[in-house]
Amino acid sequence: MAGRKRIVIAGLGDTGVLAAIRLARHADVVGISTKPGLLSGQELGWRLSRPESWAHTNWIPFDRFRGLDRVRTVHASLTGVNLETRTVFGRRDDGSPVRERYDALVISTGVTNGFWRRPGLQSNGAIGADLLAAHDILAGAGSVMVIGGGAAAFSSAAALATTWPAKRVDVYFPGQRGLVHHHPRAWARVARRLADLGVRLHPGHRAAIPDGFDGDRITHEPVRWSTGQPPASADAVLWTVGRVRPNTAWLPGELLDERGFVRVTPDLRVRGYPGVFAVGDVAATDPLRSSARNRGDALLAHNIRAWFAGRSLRSYRPPARRWGSVLGVLPDGLEVYLPNGSAMRFGVWTFHKVLLPLVVGWGYYHGVRKNDPFQLLGAGSPSSRCR
Repeated sequence: MAGRKRIVIAGLGDTGVLAAIRLARHADVVGISTKPGLLSGQELGWRLSRPESWAHTNWIPFDRFRGLDRVRTVHASLTGVNLETRTVFGRRDDGSPVRERYDALVISTGVTNGFWRRPGLQSNGAIGADLLAAHDILAGAGSVMVIGGGAAAFSSAAALATTWPAKRVDVYFPGQRGLVHHHPRAWARVARRLADLGVRLHPGHRAAIPDGFDGDRITHEPVRWSTGQPPASADAVLWTVGRVRPNTAWLPGELLDERGFVRVTPDLRVRGYPGVFAVGDVAATDPLRSSARNRGDALLAHNIRAWFAGRSLRSYRPPARRWGSVLGVLPDGLEVYLPNGSAMRFGVWTFHKVLLPLVVGWGYYHGVRKNDPFQLLGAGSPSSRCR
């Protein structure tokens, strides 16, 4: 396959951006995104409690990434694909159609999850309004209930308790321990840290979730439990119950499994469709769909280049357990949990002066120009309320 190829990356979230950066030096890359920049789905607690600080490193316009200078980005929603003619279709905000031919297609459209991961076409103004609205609800609440037993629930509880120490924060989760996909030692350490912050933990509570509700808003009504406990209430209820839905409505059904995720072979290809790959939360690589968090972008880029060159491809090997940050960035730094449950701690100075600018900014993104969260959030910036 001689000559310079065109790669279309459908979805420019965390994984899609990294894949685009890796591939841009080797092919003509077109990225299609419903957002005008990277809007990360990570670090929910940081996002809710300190949106201005969160936006600095997790909401970045595409023109801020030096590694995307060679990538043409298209702000549009995806509407379909013709796998025979190798053409992707979409629609811009003004209704005008999008039509992009490809030699290789990367499906990285991610998932919908709560109000913080939405697939719809949004402007910077709409994104900023969403960020501030959620922050204001929680800032004004004297008590908050968090429903869920994963990292999003516990990071949110820790961030809220740290930002507003006088606020009552309770976490309700169905099992006898949280973080069931992490090593038990990781949960033991996280539980101790939450207790030190004054967060109240309530194991064995499975919420009776109303029909049609998937956690897409902060609620105020009492929560009832299918496990038999009396209803509980708080000024604000944050639902992090993991009801993810793959953003695959634009794809033919034959590419999808029974839950709507993209079927892939171990080397991240879509079987039966040459040149079509999938990576990230949308790809059914393993039960945890872990290629989004284990540098699946690097394997994807290698395999696309190998496929173009007619070389053998490598297989993705998922970890047995989840690992990484759980509580996110707190005033004393960041803890990263390894698959064996042990933790590495990075102090605040190391995180902000080494990890973010050097490891993430240069190592992953190949350079990020100055990003101004005040400009993104506009006059409604909550800086004075986030101290």
